Formats: sequence, structure tokens, C-alpha cells
Amino acid sequence: MTTPSGGYLAVDWIAHYATATPDKAATIELPSGRRQSYGQMHERVGRLAAFLAARGVGCGDRVGFVAPNSTDILDLTFATWRLGGIVLALNFRLTAPELDFIIGDAAPKIVLCDSELADIVAPLRASGNVELWLETHGDGRDSAFERAIADAPGCLTDAVEQPLEAQCMLMYSSGTTGTPKGVIITHGMLAFSAMAGAAPGLTSRRSVSLAAMPLFHIAGMNVCCMPAITMGATTVLMRAFEPGAVLAAISDADLGVTHFFAVPAAYNALAQHPDAASADYSRLLTALSGAETVPEPLVAWWLERGVAIQEGYGLTETAAQGCLLAHEEVTDRPGCAGKPLVHSRMKIMVDEATEAGPNETGEIWIKGAVVTPGYWNRPEATAAAFHDGWFRTGDVGRRDADGYFYIQDRLKDMYISGGENVYPAEIENVLYELEAIAEVAVIGMPHDQWGECGCAVVVPRDGHAVDIDLLVAHCTGRLARFKHPAEIVILDMLPRNATGKVLKHELRRRIVSA
Repeated sequence: MTTPSGGYLAVDWIAHYATATPDKAATIELPSGRRQSYGQMHERVGRLAAFLAARGVGCGDRVGFVAPNSTDILDLTFATWRLGGIVLALNFRLTAPELDFIIGDAAPKIVLCDSELADIVAPLRASGNVELWLETHGDGRDSAFERAIADAPGCLTDAVEQPLEAQCMLMYSSGTTGTPKGVIITHGMLAFSAMAGAAPGLTSRRSVSLAAMPLFHIAGMNVCCMPAITMGATTVLMRAFEPGAVLAAISDADLGVTHFFAVPAAYNALAQHPDAASADYSRLLTALSGAETVPEPLVAWWLERGVAIQEGYGLTETAAQGCLLAHEEVTDRPGCAGKPLVHSRMKIMVDEATEAGPNETGEIWIKGAVVTPGYWNRPEATAAAFHDGWFRTGDVGRRDADGYFYIQDRLKDMYISGGENVYPAEIENVLYELEAIAEVAVIGMPHDQWGECGCAVVVPRDGHAVDIDLLVAHCTGRLARFKHPAEIVILDMLPRNATGKVLKHELRRRIVSA
């Protein structure tokens, strides 16, 4: 469908499949057991849209959610889009002051909140910055949210016509440095992203995607859910990632999970769970990962069990798309993030004027239909993020002679030792080969002689001892001497943000100051 000017219109996927395959399972919620077909979801979304419209929500208005995963979030998302509104994804793992800043910046009219988060939400409600808070239990039990749907003044079945360029979502950066920025996400970004990932992700109408990553994160929303919905497939939602429950869901023949996304830390937690050895992975067709490079030993562990982890690369600013390693190439190219997807152009830049040669390290730049138009209320940040139409990711990588991309690190995580650039992810990948290490993060620390040196922050496996001599001995012959860690710190766990990324700025603050 096109606009009178020739531009393509956004698609109401729920309305489309309510006509095409009304009885097909759209969503299954665990552990509540709630299920809805596309026909049922269309009705529920329509009633919720009517309620939102009665409360004054229209084109461009923000409607937020702060809640663990549930089908309520998807219902709210499609109801808001049916009215031309913008969905604000709020990270419930942030503190109340952090959330208050985001709410003040985005100015949502209505926010869906989970009763489980009452302590976090209470000061936000008291601030009076939101017209209406709708409480839910996230499982279909009686709540203000369920009553709003039941008592809605009718059912809106026709979506407001919007071009693909129209904004539909607002997700804020994790805020690991500085003030969070709201990433503008458009209908076109989501549509082109889903289209680009369908073939290499082996997604079809028969797919069953398990969403255990948080929906306030772009991968949770746009890797676990939206691609399946755009194909008329089934999405299984878990309230939160829990290794035992994920393994049980993957093993459940009645659910028939075929697709799963997780960050490397989650795959590591699954591999270490007691049920990992007896789990049934036979129906799992596609296992995707991103956010960080998957350590080669972890890739090998899953391959031994018939699961090929396809590493990909993308950002919130690119609707989680960029490049993806093909299923059949996992064995031959561990640690590789693949080639650019159909709607992404990627290159490695040494500086603003010089493109890197094969295997030369530089900053990753991306251009294409999946790239954000900019940041909410931040024209300066938007201008700084682009150069000649290319989005500057701030990530370091290389491209080999065959066109495959390898993601090395964040620019800000690189440190310089004796004049040499050191990328911690390379060292971490080698250290993960040690059986004694459950998790590891390498950070740069001040050093009198070399300027900076590497400090390995290690979480040992139960029953294992780890010291600096073990690490250096293992790195010898594998890494240049200047890359060997000079210090070691033992922790019970690594600090991570909601997307699973290690908070290296927090490690640096705690360890360097100590």
C-alpha cells in the first residue's frame, strides 16, 4: 500500500493476519499460559486502541511501558501504532531518578506499569509527569489494564495511515556513559529490519520464536518478536530470562520453539545449568546472538549439541540489524559477525576520510533503511553521530578480504599499552578457553611505565582457583606480550546492564579507584 505521494505505508500486521490466518497462534505467554490467536489479538488490540483514543492518544503521542515481558506489552504496542502513536520502552532495571529523567524527556501520556514494580513506580507516579498509569499483573488477572480493555468504548479495527518514515518507537540508550539518549525508531526501520533478517534467520510462518530477553531492549522487541509477527508466526514470551525455564521451553515439543536470541552471557548461563545436558535442542532451528562477540569455546560447546549460534551485529540505532553470520558458516568462522544484511551498507573507517583495508582495524560505519533518523530532542547528538549520511557506531571492527565483518570492541573500551592499541574483547576470547573461568572482563588500568595495562576481572567456576600466573601462562603463545593482563581481580559476578553487556565503566570506577 502506498500514500498518494507514492511512499509506502506502515502495515498493521495484527489486522492483516487476523484476516489471512485468524486462528493461527500469535502469542503464547509463559508461565501464565495465556494464548491468543491473531483474530483474538486483533480484537484485544482494537479495544485497547479505542480506550487509548478516548484518553486523547493520537498521532505522535507517546505511550510507555515499564514492565517485565508479557503479551500486554505487544498488545499495547500495536494498539498505540493503530492510532499513529509512539511506544516508549522503559527499562525497569533503571533507578527511579533515571526513569524520571527519561519520562520527563519523552513526555508520555500513558504508561503501562507492572504491579511487581510498585516500589520503582511509586515516586514516578508522585511526580505527576504522566496523565495516566495503567497497572497490570502481566498474566491476565483482574487489573486496571484488563478493565480498561473490557470497558473500552468500542473496537478500532482500522489503523491510521502512516508512511514508513513515521516514528513508532522510542528506546533510550543504556546510559553507560553520560545522559541517556532517546533513539528514534520508525516503522520503516522495523519493517526493513524484519525483511532483511528473515532469510538468513530462516524465519517463516511456521516459526516459533522464544522471547526471553527484555522487550525494552531492541533485540528483545525486534529480534525475538517483530520478525515472527511480520511473518504471521508465533511468539512465545517469558517474563524474564531464567536458564532452567528457557531450557524447559526449548525442550517442550508442544511449544515447538524454533528460534531463540540471547546475549553471550545468557548462552553461557544456559550451558552451565544442570539441565543443559538433558535438554532437547532438536527443534531449535535458529540460535542468534549479539551485543558482544560470542567466545569461541562457547560456540564450540553449543555446536557439540547441534546448535549453531549465529553471531550478528546491530544497534538500537539500526533496529538491531547490520550483519549476520549464515547458519552454515558458524563452524568455519567462529567469532565472525557475518556479512551485511540486505538493507545495510557497512564499512570500516580509519578516520573520517580514510576507509580501512582488508583486516585493518577501524570504526564501523553503517548506512541504509534500518538506520535511525536521529535522537529525540538531541539535534547536536544527531549531527555528531553522522558523517556524510553514514552512522558512526563507536564500535571497532575489521572486514576481511572476503567481506566478512569481525567486531572487536567499543572505541571507549580500547586502551593503549606502550603505544599499542589493545582491544579487551580479543583477550577475553582467549581467556574464556580456560575451564576455570566462568566469566571475564578485561579493562585498562593506569601504569607508570606503559601508560596503561590490562586488568582481568574474573568470575571463577565453582571449585576452581584462578591467579595471574595461570592467565599469563595461557596467553603466552596466543597473544602478543603487551596484551597479557598484568593484574587480576576476582569477583562473584560481573556488573551488567539490562541488555547483558558488562558495565566496564563501572568496573573501571570501582577497581581503579580502589
